[in-house]
Amino acid sequence: MYDYEELLDRAIARLPDVETTDARFVIPEPKVFAEGKTTILDNFGNIANILNRDPDHIMKYLTRELGTAGKIDGSRAVFQGRFMRSQIANNIQAYVDEYVICSECGRPDTQIVKVDRVLILQCSACGAHRPVKKRKATQVETKEAIEEGGTYEVRIDAVGSKGDGIAKVDKYTIFVPRTKKGDVVKIKVKRISGNLAFADLV
Repeated sequence: MYDYEELLDRAIARLPDVETTDARFVIPEPKVFAEGKTTILDNFGNIANILNRDPDHIMKYLTRELGTAGKIDGSRAVFQGRFMRSQIANNIQAYVDEYVICSECGRPDTQIVKVDRVLILQCSACGAHRPVKKRKATQVETKEAIEEGGTYEVRIDAVGSKGDGIAKVDKYTIFVPRTKKGDVVKIKVKRISGNLAFADLV
């Protein structure tokens, strides 16, 4: 005769292996570019599919964290205002940490269920569950989006009278030599004067 613990151990041993490898779960790099006065997350649909979450839920989270309005346009997300790729990437990672990854086993095999008005993150890999925290919107870099000595990725929207490429990040107009309209380049800011910034290619 087996006691309860032995029977439980035998049953667990016969369960199929539901654990996943970390290599399977890779968050795509956000493809971000400016379009007029908006910021486009071009591969939003792909990211939502990988995360296995409702696109509307992800969008609501991102607009709250970025402190802006936005909408889903097909497979793209459109945000009002200018945001850097790093800002959007950091907020997607924060969403994953809170709403996707199991805090016990670190696996992404989870689902969100509602129990008595409380959102619970349940893990099918290890069986753990925890309430999802409703965090206050974090402060992002919208007021001081760039700083001297910082390295950033920008899109050149125009060319100035002296031939320098011009990029816009939040309130700043950034002049970048040896670039042309449409280029997406990595720059290092060498000087800021009011709302004007001067940078070199990295």
